[in-house]
Amino acid sequence: MSEAETISSAELPLTVDQMVEQLRACGLEAGQTVLVHSSMSKLGWVAGGAQAVIQALVRALGENGTLMMPTHTTQNTDPANWSNPPVPKAWVPIIQANTPAFDASVTPTRGMGVIPELFRTWPEVIRSEHPIGSFAARGPNAVSLTRDHQLLDMFGNRSPLGMLYELDGYILLLGVDHANNTSLHLAENRAHWTGKFFIHEATAMLVNGVREWVTFKMLALDTDDFNTIGEAYEAQAGIQRGRVGKAVVRLMRQRPLIDFAVNWMEANRKSI
Repeated sequence: MSEAETISSAELPLTVDQMVEQLRACGLEAGQTVLVHSSMSKLGWVAGGAQAVIQALVRALGENGTLMMPTHTTQNTDPANWSNPPVPKAWVPIIQANTPAFDASVTPTRGMGVIPELFRTWPEVIRSEHPIGSFAARGPNAVSLTRDHQLLDMFGNRSPLGMLYELDGYILLLGVDHANNTSLHLAENRAHWTGKFFIHEATAMLVNGVREWVTFKMLALDTDDFNTIGEAYEAQAGIQRGRVGKAVVRLMRQRPLIDFAVNWMEANRKSI
């Protein structure tokens, strides 16, 4: 939808004060630790754009709350594996040799949307050091969520997703569905099913202060059944949906969702 269409479909602009009130009506409370997945375009026309959305989230959580967002950098993966779109084979070694090493303070997100891209630069935000699957967080639990994010544990038990599980934190889907629910990758890491396999990946990162192109083995991820899993969990748990502006909002504790998803995957996944 173009900006002109967004304006024409809105009665009035959405404000920070309105978003705080609506977020609280959806169950967001001061002091919670929350991983937010978002779509700016689904909210409607917001006075102040992404800045206003982040301000509303920070205000709703208060100074004792912790806000986390995905800040992934899929442009820093092996171009030999790219398919959407692929690049010419002659480009592959050039990209591998020249992609800058991941720098948590500089490297932009890719495909995350304007809200996480702005959030990674927000005052007092800490970003984890994974060169592909980083997360950024602000608040009292930010350090414990983001520290020691190891290359071989992108979405596993010691990743920010695993730390959120240990803290019994929350997931807020703001205008997006479970296809964007990164926490379900933690369930993939924990679950066992026939056909589960690993792939070879590569990335540019600093090793002892020197830029290196590092290859490693990672779980083959699949989101095709994430909406099915999420919808089944919502029905079982009685999750109530709300709205912020025009966006559908779902707020839920992460831990019971992950436990449900592990059991679902082990019962229903055969191969991917």
